[in-house]
Parts: sequence; C-alpha cells; structure tokens
Amino acid sequence: MPSIPPMPSFRASARAARTATRSELPRIPVPTARAIVDCGVYVDGHRLPGRFTHRDALAEVRNRGAGFVWVGLHDPDAAQMGDIAETFGLHALAVEDAVGAHQRPKLERYDDTLVLVMRTVAYVEHELHSVSEIVETGEIMVFAAADFVVTVRHGEHSGLASVRQRLEADATMLMYGPGAVLHGIADYVVDNYIDVAASVELDIDAMEEEVFTPRSQVAIESIYQLKREVVELRRAVNPLAIPLQLLGHKSDLPLPKEIRRYMRDVADHHTSVAERITDFDGSLSALIGAGLAKIGVQQNTDMRKISAYVAIAAVPTMIAGIYGMNFEHMPELRWTYGYPLVIGVIVSICTMLLVLFRRNHWL
Repeated sequence: MPSIPPMPSFRASARAARTATRSELPRIPVPTARAIVDCGVYVDGHRLPGRFTHRDALAEVRNRGAGFVWVGLHDPDAAQMGDIAETFGLHALAVEDAVGAHQRPKLERYDDTLVLVMRTVAYVEHELHSVSEIVETGEIMVFAAADFVVTVRHGEHSGLASVRQRLEADATMLMYGPGAVLHGIADYVVDNYIDVAASVELDIDAMEEEVFTPRSQVAIESIYQLKREVVELRRAVNPLAIPLQLLGHKSDLPLPKEIRRYMRDVADHHTSVAERITDFDGSLSALIGAGLAKIGVQQNTDMRKISAYVAIAAVPTMIAGIYGMNFEHMPELRWTYGYPLVIGVIVSICTMLLVLFRRNHWL
C-alpha cells in the first residue's frame, strides 16, 4: 500500500506563525522621557524652578553661559540612549556600553567628556542557609562634561535620589559643577560598599560561630555559597580602585582641584573596604578548611563509636557461636548452672569493655 505522508503539526505551525507575525510587527518606540528619572538645571549651586526636557535644559544652560544640566536615566534602550547621545554629543562607544551594561568599572575620556563606570552592590536580607543570593549588583555610568552630567543606572537598588537631594542642599559643593556630582555619586557608591561589607562580615561571624560551636553540624554548602558571593562582591568593588586614583591624582583631567582632593578621600575609603573584602575571602577559605577538618573529626568519632559497639557485640556472638557448635564434650555443658554462668560471663565482659571504652572517650 502506498505510504501516507505525515501530516504537519498544527500546534507547531500555529506557534511558528505567531512567532513570524510577532517578529514582523514594528516595534513601537518608547519616548525618551520614560527613561528619564529626573532632569534639573543648576546655576550658581541652586536648581532652577520648573520642569525641563533634556533638550530644553541644555539649551537653557548654553543660553545663560553658566550652570550645568543633570539628567538621570534608568535602564534606557538603544533608541532612548541614542536621543540622549545626539543631544549631548556623547561618543558612540560609550553609548553602546551604557545600553549593554555589565561593564567593568573604568574611567575613560572622550575629548572633554569623562565617562566613569561603577558597579553598585546591595545586601539581600536573608536567613542563614536560606537563599543563594546575598549580594545584588547593578551599574551606574556617569558622563560628565563642562555643562552637563548624564547618569545611566541599571538595577533596582542603585537610585540616586538621595545623592541629588544631598547635593541640592549644599550649594557650595554644587558650585564646583559636574565634578561635584561625579564626586557625590562615587562617594555614595563607595559608602554602599562599606555598608554591604559590614553586613557580609556579620554573616561570616555567624558562620564562624556555627562552625566552632561544639557538636554543631557544619554546612559546607553555605560556606561555599557565602564565598561565591564574596567573590562577586570583590569583582564589583576592586576594579574601581584605578579610576578613583586617576580622578584624585591626574591633574590633566577636567576637574577642579578641590574635587580631586575629595576624590582622594573617596579613594582612601575604597582602599580600606577593598582590603576588608580581600580578608573576607581569606577568612572563608580558612573556614572551609576548618569545617572540613571538623567533619573529618566527626567521622572519626563516629567510626570509633561504631567500632566500640561492634567490639561489645562480638563477645556474646563469639561465645554463643562456640556453644552453638553442638559438640558433645564441652565445658559445663550438662551442669545445672552452666547457662547462668555463661550469661554472667558475657555480661561481665561486655560491662568491662563498656567501662574501658568510656574511659578512653570512645563512647
């Protein structure tokens, strides 16, 4: 009989049709204003009243010939970032990094625009041994020029509203221009490093107490988990050292001298927290070794207990085995008190072994 060709899968065909239709649909552009968290114009250390678009704000500053614009964005897409780049004249390579995120902390200069990339960290509240994520990371990218600052944030925990409020309350600092904003953001990020490091240190202290508590169960998996999170924290924090040193000591950068002094203070704080995080890694490595050693000691103790009980159980087994061989001529076999005597001998030997093992701390 002729073979019947297989029928196509209606489910697969429908899924493919939906995918093709979805891919053919034009993407609706999202306005740039949806990605802008805040946009302010600052003149002589004070924020001008009113609301501005990013284009109007830059035009206002350049018409005045004084002040600067601070535009804050959160998770912009390529089209939104392209609009910002066109308005402020940002370099295409830096814009690509701002959209893609997941950049290593670095400092770059494109003509008169400084680009500083920083990784942000946040501590995730948790119970011991309960979650796999302890440190959450994000990213902040700062574009700073003579008359504007553009900040691009990725992550839900890296809000800069508190930084903006603190700077707006200090007109003397804001008079230094975009460099003051650059310092304020860097100082905020490093302060978060210090807070997260303190929280992680409490976790390590709790883990140490648990490991060295007598007769406690050692959870090596939890120590490895904490060590992995410390490694992620170190990767986020340590690479920022070189950019902060450059901002504090390189005199040819377009930053006021006073801002460079403040940057050196931020760099000192960063160095101290980076050293603490490096110490965390060493402490956890030693803790893993101690935990494994404790597990080995516990296993040896368990084996000694098992061996002691086996030795005690071997006494009645051996004697019963001898009398169970059914030989005719055996000691006290036909004696009336032979059975109680054997039981007494077994109990006496087992008691003696029990006392001996306990005296030697085997039981």
